[in-house]
Amino acid sequence: MKIAVTGKGGVGKTSFAATLARIFAEEGRNVLAADADPDANLGQALGFPEEVVDSIIPISKMRKMIEERTGADKDNTFYVLNPKVSDIPDKYGKLYNGVRLLLLGTVDTAGGGCVCPENVILKRIISNLVLHRKDVVILDMEAGLEHLARGTTSGMEQFIVVIEPGARSIQTYRNVKRLALGLGVQQVRVVASKVRDEQDEIFIREKIPEEDFLGFIHYNPDILRADRMGLSPYDCSRELVQEVKEIIKRMEV
Repeated sequence: MKIAVTGKGGVGKTSFAATLARIFAEEGRNVLAADADPDANLGQALGFPEEVVDSIIPISKMRKMIEERTGADKDNTFYVLNPKVSDIPDKYGKLYNGVRLLLLGTVDTAGGGCVCPENVILKRIISNLVLHRKDVVILDMEAGLEHLARGTTSGMEQFIVVIEPGARSIQTYRNVKRLALGLGVQQVRVVASKVRDEQDEIFIREKIPEEDFLGFIHYNPDILRADRMGLSPYDCSRELVQEVKEIIKRMEV
């Protein structure tokens, strides 16, 4: 199972991605969680110790390694497009609570895309995760649609768009679906987060096609408490865990 989790900033996608990863690990599966958000918080949400999170360097910032793998010069004039990356997840990933965390980082770009050694490495790593690893792979993507413009997530089996009850979130889902289908991703599905009441539920069900909808994550003070304390929401809210387990059941149908 290869899943990219995306959505607007602040909707709870990292909490969802981390809880998803912890549940799969609890079930005994090999799980690789890749953080592709420049505001990297997935390690903390997974429950990694702060000192471990602080010690991880994003792959996109490992310039020496990237130069060695791609043969790039300082001006990025020439470099190979198929560098070896198969060993990177195990060499640079950190394992804790049964989840291997790989901090991908992102590529600073001006405009709609980037052809550069850093982007080549990220695309090759994601392609390798999708095609050659048997792990459950969960990508916590950056907020917005830039990653889709760069094509770094092409090849994922499905996108899960985390939304909240509001018109802007619905528009984000529609844009992600359009762009993802253009990359060949056939499944774009929705989790509604921060849902407070029946009116919110009705709003979501009216806007999201039934075949795309996976379930609700209700507003939960325990998730906020976990964030304040720097803890994994998985360890702080059994209600959240149960809601995500129900979502997993629908994912696997």
